[in-house]
Order: sequence, then C-alpha cells, then structure tokens
Amino acid sequence: MAASASHWRSYLEVLVSRKRQRLEHFQQAEDILLTLLEVVHATEPRFLVDYARNLEAFEFALCASEDVVTMEVPLRIDGDALRVLVCQPEDTPAGHHPGLGTCYLEVPSPGTDLEDWTSTMGVMEQGGGAAYLVPGKILQHLKELLVLAIVRCQHRFLLQPGDLTAEYLQEDAMELSLLIRSGWKSIRFDIVPVVRRQQEPLRLKGRQSDRGFPQGSLRKATEEAHFVPASPLCWRSSTHLPVLKLLQAVDMLKGLHLDSLLLLDQLRSQDWGEEAGKGGLTFNHLKMMLLWSTELFPSPEDWQDLEGSVYRLLVILLRCLATRRLPHFLHPEENLLQGEAPYLALLYRKVESFARYPRRFLRFHFGLPVCADGWQADPSTQALLQLPAEDGSYWDTAYFDVLLSQFQVYQIQDGVRRSAMSQLLSKIRREIPQQS
Repeated sequence: MAASASHWRSYLEVLVSRKRQRLEHFQQAEDILLTLLEVVHATEPRFLVDYARNLEAFEFALCASEDVVTMEVPLRIDGDALRVLVCQPEDTPAGHHPGLGTCYLEVPSPGTDLEDWTSTMGVMEQGGGAAYLVPGKILQHLKELLVLAIVRCQHRFLLQPGDLTAEYLQEDAMELSLLIRSGWKSIRFDIVPVVRRQQEPLRLKGRQSDRGFPQGSLRKATEEAHFVPASPLCWRSSTHLPVLKLLQAVDMLKGLHLDSLLLLDQLRSQDWGEEAGKGGLTFNHLKMMLLWSTELFPSPEDWQDLEGSVYRLLVILLRCLATRRLPHFLHPEENLLQGEAPYLALLYRKVESFARYPRRFLRFHFGLPVCADGWQADPSTQALLQLPAEDGSYWDTAYFDVLLSQFQVYQIQDGVRRSAMSQLLSKIRREIPQQS
C-alpha cells in the first residue's frame, strides 16, 4: 500500500510543479489581452474591462492540455431591464434546446439610453415594433473594435511582433478568437460579449443545497444569469463562470478534490483524448464530474487519500460512459455526453482499464496513448454500471459506494452509509438477473 501511494504521489508532484509555470504563462498572455480591451473600452465604454480574471487563471493552471480560454467581456447595460423571451424551436441553434437558456433579449421601451445605444449597433424589429439586442451585431462591433485596438497598440509599440495572431477573427463563429503569445507558446482566447442580470439563486430540485460545498457557495455562484451569443439572432445562458466559482469553492475544502481533477485531466490529455474526429472527454466534462462527486461524497474522509479521491471521480465517469449520459450539475436535464456510442464504448474500456490497473497509466509518455484493445471488462461491474438510468434512482451516494467497493477502495466507516449501501445491494441483486 505504501509503495502504491508513493507512485500516485510522485505522479501528482510532477503535475503540481507545472501549475506555477502555466499560471505565469497565462498572466503574460492576459496582460496583452487586457491592453487590447482597455483600448476597446476607451473607444466604446459599453464594453467593460473585467480585471478580476482569477477564475480563468485558476482554471488554466488546473488544465493539463492547451485548451481554449473563454474570456467574457461584459456589456455595461442594465440587464435587469431586459425581457428574456425563449427562442422558438425553429430558431434554436444546433446543439441547444429551447427552454434551456436559448432566448431573445428584448430592449425596453424606446427613448431609453439602452434603446438609443442598441439602435446605433442594429436591432432586430419584430411584431409590434419591439427591439432586441442582436448578438451577431454586437459581435461584429466588438470584432471591429478589436482590430482597431490591435492597430493602435502596434502604432504605440504596446505590442511586439508576434505577440498575437488575429487570423481566427475571420471565422464565422459566436466567439472572437485570438492567439496570444505567452513565453514560447501561444494561448487561444475565445472572447465573447456577455449580458449579466440578477436572478434568484438556483434551487436544485430534490437535492440538498450546498451538500458537500462550503455554505452559501451555490447561492453566490448562481445569483447572476449570464447570456452569451448562441447564433446571430439568439442568446443562450452560460454557466461558464458559475461552474468556475463552484470549482473555486471546492478548493476551499480540506481534501484532495482538485488534486484528483488535475491527475485525471493529465490522463485525459495523454490517453483519453480525441480519436479520428470523434470528439473526446474535455476538461469541462471532468469539471462536471468533480462537482457531482463533491455533492455525492460530502464527507471529508472521502477525500483524505489521493487514490481514493481519484476513484470517487472515476466511478461517476464510468457510470456516465456506460449510460452515455452526463447530467449538467446546474441543469441535470441537459446531457453533456453527445459522442457516438462506439467511441464512448472504447473510452469506457480505457477508463475501466485504468481503474483496474492504474500503474500502467501513471507515467508520462509521448506519442500513442496506452492501448486498451485487449482489455476485457469485468461483467459484474458492467452489469452494475448499466442499471437503468431513466428515473435517476442510481445516482446517489449509496450506488457509488457500491461501485467503489467493486474497486476495493471503499473505506467509509459511517454506519448510515453502510446501511444504505447494504439495502441498495439487496435491490441490485434482485434487478441484475433481470437485465441478463
């Protein structure tokens, strides 16, 4: 056991040593971007410069791969005065569902300061003469201002040759991408305008508020609604910053939550990535796993040792891959796993192979990922993982405690949890034969 713990620790120590360097790289690139946004703000004060970028830096330091950094640029408008109208199904952009945050933002009655400003940027007129904030027009305006800011900064020698590449600004997308040099690498920033408005903090149906999280963290993370472009005409609600706020709240807990995330993301980057254009696990998927595991395993003793902490994320990941469903933490009706079934099955084999023999994977390598082609899944574990998922009855602590016992990492002494686990096992033994 001591040798095994040492192996896990050695792997983690290398990852932790990289975090400081990644944070320095982010801050160098961020300085360049903030310089551009300051020029944009000076030209058009409605686009604000948000200097509180600790959440983006926090996320970048945790992520093993060179993923895109989303940078939201808030609009200085009264979002509370806007009326939110859900898009009709025919207007809904691909990949978004009506009723899950895709909407129009209606501008208040003519004559207001907000209406005057939007008329200079272009508004969409609908029946009855109603005016709407048009995300496509705002994106185009911001793009023009960014190009102007780049030229001005170059003339003032605020930018050095090679500091940034603006070629991705030509792409027709709902974000404005810039490649900004940071040390010997470049970081890609996706810049999106965001409209913020106050809202009632989310009340998660059928779930205990703040279970596993510091008190009040869920309320603080969701007290604002954020809307970003979904199409040239529609907006969508964004959970990017609320999720990061919850992740930062997890960092306040005593335990190895974020160390587990860091370790699994390295495995994702080197062994569980995209294959043949089929997509793959992303850091966003793993962030959601961590939030669920924090709620489902609220006891501090769940997070005392590194191996056990990692397995608490692993059992949730395996369940999601087996059922091809990962519910969004803040909107559980939304499924974040949209990959093709054969690819998800291959990914499942890789993850279970790691869960059974972690030492094969806990090493740094370059080139091809560790092969799992010859791996035979454990039938009893597969049967457990593939229990019906429709009613959500197998999405609770007792179920995942049962899964942990399959991997021999169950160490909880809590009598109530052991009793719940025993009762669930009796139910499972009655149901599993019916699945065969």
